[in-house]
Amino acid sequence: MDIKTASALHRLRLISVPEALSFPALILFGSILSRVSDIDFLMMPLGVLHGALFVIYAVFLLDVWVKAKWPLKRVALFFVLSLLPFGGLYGDKLIKRYEADGVIAGRARREGVVA
Repeated sequence: MDIKTASALHRLRLISVPEALSFPALILFGSILSRVSDIDFLMMPLGVLHGALFVIYAVFLLDVWVKAKWPLKRVALFFVLSLLPFGGLYGDKLIKRYEADGVIAGRARREGVVA
C-alpha cells in the first residue's frame, strides 16, 4: 500500500469515530432533551457539528474511493454506515482490517513472496 492510500485510509478512520458519535449525541441531547425540557440551546451547535463531520467524512470517503480504488459496493457500505447511529464505529473496525491487509500485502510484495 502506498503512502497516499494509507494516509487516506487513516484520515477516514480518524473522522469515522467522531462522526459516528455526533449523530447519537444530536439525537439524544438535541432532539430528545429539547422536547422534554427547556434545554434547547444544544440543538443548533450539535447539528452544525454533526453536519460538518458528515461532510468531512463524505469527502474523505471519496478520497479513499479514488486513491484505494475501492469497489462501489464497499463505498456504498461505508456511506450507509455513516447514516446509522454508531455505524462509523463498525466502519472504523473495517478500515483497521483493510489497513492491516494492505500493510501485510505490501510487505509480502517487497519481500518477493507475492508477485
